[in-house]
Amino acid sequence: MSRTRIHDVRVFDGERTLAATAATEVVLEGGLVTEVGNRVRGPFDAEVDGRGGTLLPGLVDAHTHVFDGSLAEALRHGVTTELDMFCLPRPLARHRQLAAAHDDVADLRSAGILATAPGGHPLQLLKDVTGTLLDPADVPEFDFVTDPAQAPAYVEARRAEGSDYLKLVIDDGATHDTDLPAMTPPVARALTAAAHAAGLRVVAHAITAAEAHRALDAGVDGLAHVWADLAPGDPQARRLAERIRAQEVFVVSTLVWFETLTAQRPPRPGGCAHPGDLANAVGALRALHAAGAAILAGTDANPFAPAHGAALHRELHLLTEAGLGAEEALAAATAAPARHFGLTDRGRIAPGLRADLVLTEGDPTRDVRALASLTAVWRGGVRTTP
Repeated sequence: MSRTRIHDVRVFDGERTLAATAATEVVLEGGLVTEVGNRVRGPFDAEVDGRGGTLLPGLVDAHTHVFDGSLAEALRHGVTTELDMFCLPRPLARHRQLAAAHDDVADLRSAGILATAPGGHPLQLLKDVTGTLLDPADVPEFDFVTDPAQAPAYVEARRAEGSDYLKLVIDDGATHDTDLPAMTPPVARALTAAAHAAGLRVVAHAITAAEAHRALDAGVDGLAHVWADLAPGDPQARRLAERIRAQEVFVVSTLVWFETLTAQRPPRPGGCAHPGDLANAVGALRALHAAGAAILAGTDANPFAPAHGAALHRELHLLTEAGLGAEEALAAATAAPARHFGLTDRGRIAPGLRADLVLTEGDPTRDVRALASLTAVWRGGVRTTP
């Protein structure tokens, strides 16, 4: 079994930077980290000189949508695990098989089919190649819950398809400048209860403060986005953030998605902000950080923009611009998503955990933009070079 030593390297373990007196060497064997320390004993089959660089856990993007080529592109940028938030069963089976059989793509967890109201988000985005909007009836793999009594069967169907967690959509279309059917509170509560009874976490897509409150009323474990309809500094944002912290709900940031959305929209008359603009999302993020809520880094990467892998680097920079320290931002893309999604084998550098690792020049614990200078990525102990 091959044994590799990475030496003379700065180590960020997923939560903090280890002092040089504690660790500058990491040993990999059998797909795992086996030792973290100084002057570890050989022999070694391979040596990696990490001088001047930083070793981090493989990055975890806590909000993506996987399509062909996504997992390979993610790994090239040091994202070793993607948490997909919506994929239909047939393509998902293909992506799962790819991730299980190949070391040169990111690993994958997925919600599978999301739960939404008939005609609700994201069905308005599902178009055929001619650009014609598809009727929900033309999407045979979609299933809907309109009565709370249907919730247990719906959740069981998702479990049978292999969903790792359940995603709910609570979205009335306000941030899309449209009017959409939204999931009712009784259905949201019933789905959340059924998922928890089945041992699944529940993540809610909610874009406005009111939608986030409805998700919290339902008892969800996490929000897939920050809200983006309140102006920065609005007292409602502080109260919502404090409620999120009190309920121990995590929030996936997706600032880069709001940045993309803002860039694509024409300005409103009079310079008024759209309800989903980046400035509002940053205001929400600041309120969450001030309240001490759990923040996970995610991008909403898809086949167009934001891009898989590279977008997470941008997300981390946006998080630091919004007030997180560099180590806090890195933790939001490593240990924090692993912990909140129950991925106990990754997200940190410690003996016995997966050797999902990123080696970069410079010091991203001071400036996350150093992640752009990757020199090596390991997934399960198998090295790739960007």
